[in-house]
Amino acid sequence: MRKIEQLILVPLSIAFALGAVGCSSDDSGVVNTQATCLRAAPESLRTCINEFSAAIAACYLDTDAPCATNHAALGAALNKLEGDVVASCSDGDFGLLARDALASRLSNSCSSEASSLAWRTFGGPQGAVWPEASSDEKACLDAAHSSAMALVDDTLGAINNCLDNGDCSNIETERQTMAQAATDEISGACDALSELIALDPALYVDRAAAQIDCVTATAHQDTGSVALSCGPSNAEFDPPRGEYMQVVVDGDKWGTMCGDGSPFAFQIRLAPEGEPLDRIIIGLQGGGVCLFGSDCSSRFENNPELFMATDDEPLGVGIASNDPEESPFANWTKIYLPYCNQDVFTGGGVTEEFDEIDVPRFGGVNLRAAIQMSRDVIWKLMDAEEGPGFRPDEIIALFGGWSAGGYGALYNYHWLIDDLQWPRTAAFPDAGGALDNGSDLGVRGLGLVKIPAWGTLPNLPPYCFAGECAVGPVIYEAISPRLRQVPEQQMLILSNPLDDTQLNDAFFQNDRPFWINTMRQSYCDTRDLNGIKYYYTSVSDESVHVVSLSQELYEGEVDGETMRDWFLRAVTEPDTLQSRVEEADFVDAIPGVEPYPCEVAP
Repeated sequence: MRKIEQLILVPLSIAFALGAVGCSSDDSGVVNTQATCLRAAPESLRTCINEFSAAIAACYLDTDAPCATNHAALGAALNKLEGDVVASCSDGDFGLLARDALASRLSNSCSSEASSLAWRTFGGPQGAVWPEASSDEKACLDAAHSSAMALVDDTLGAINNCLDNGDCSNIETERQTMAQAATDEISGACDALSELIALDPALYVDRAAAQIDCVTATAHQDTGSVALSCGPSNAEFDPPRGEYMQVVVDGDKWGTMCGDGSPFAFQIRLAPEGEPLDRIIIGLQGGGVCLFGSDCSSRFENNPELFMATDDEPLGVGIASNDPEESPFANWTKIYLPYCNQDVFTGGGVTEEFDEIDVPRFGGVNLRAAIQMSRDVIWKLMDAEEGPGFRPDEIIALFGGWSAGGYGALYNYHWLIDDLQWPRTAAFPDAGGALDNGSDLGVRGLGLVKIPAWGTLPNLPPYCFAGECAVGPVIYEAISPRLRQVPEQQMLILSNPLDDTQLNDAFFQNDRPFWINTMRQSYCDTRDLNGIKYYYTSVSDESVHVVSLSQELYEGEVDGETMRDWFLRAVTEPDTLQSRVEEADFVDAIPGVEPYPCEVAP
């Protein structure tokens, strides 16, 4: 295993990397500051990521805990990066970016990419895996992180060098060789990695390699000669502003597929002209779930549209309305993901085989592909505008879903804030509480079976991937310690208590009191968790499934606040957001329902 001090690879100084004088000139002898900047920026970012990563690892080794946010070594790495960029660049040297905007953009890339790699390894920002690990397991995690650090540094160095020299013809072969060496190194030192963080060495290295592509796209103005899976050069479509466009995903490139074998497709509506592109709503379609051969074959025969995506139209009511009179999010960029694998958006790209039917489970793969494709288009457009360009840390997003899509929001939220690195994202699972009935045929029991069967394991958080992590309140407790790094980072849980569709999907067998009492107890057990907020509507005379798409409920009040205003508060004044839950008249309206076991509004 490499020691941390050995991993702080001493790079060429900026002066040496740029040539002895630190600048370049054209034939007339005029100093070309742009060329200087375009070489300095990627090398400065590479150095920063290495030093920032080494500091994080040292904190775990020295203190058994993550670094404090004001840790001196983290600040020193960022300060050095910013100083190098300021010294080497001028306004406009890097596209349309001002020098300070470039320095800030690279600084965010350094901290977020290094942090993401560490979170994947040690168990989120809270480092949940490390304290519970044995000494041998800690050595395993440290070895994996060290190898990944070296891979990132070596690969970025090779890419920077080939782009600077103008010859990247061998870079893909070099990258594959380095990635395989890292995989072999991790396998030799840590063959039990998947038992600790749900990722085997090969997939762990693949995720680090994907980060390298995003770093390269951030640090280089022109990456045309290097094929990247991230950034403006990877933008595949050109959508209009202010109207929906369907995008059919290239399954060969992205590994996507619907349940009937057809291509996955999604809808995107860029914010209208004059509105910011980086205010984004992502909505996941509902549509139940099939779990066994009998119900899957029945659904496929009777409702084949549940297994395809190209015929789905985006929603346009309630929170999804395009009318500014109805929704304050009407002019946000919208990404609508159809549901076509009956796997609550968790499938990792496997086919589940039954006697009656084979069902491709690709929901998690489809979700990630659509969001990454949309990101690259938005990135390209924002970098072409005056201003700070694309900044993932400045995106404000609402990531939610309805019914089965609500489950999908529960299980994928961590990916947006940990891996995609959109920290100012709030999740809103609507009518997807994933409550457990306590029996083997329930969310917890089925999670034990379906998480491995659907290839879901590597798509769950490294700090919660056992069968019980299929249960909503378990996810809340696991993710709560890593929330609120920024105020917008919250889980916004929506439902109407009387919801026959949701209770039956969770196998509560038409037992309304059992379902409502379980929901009430779950609320009281989790309402004080960091970053967990509730909005429960109060319709007791009829079953209501999905509330944020009901204009009446969206504009109606609970405990003195409309859902519309509550959502707006979540993104404009998140520190003031409160749960809105009422006792209402359920005890009288539905015999067997008990009062909340904690205080709520009347």
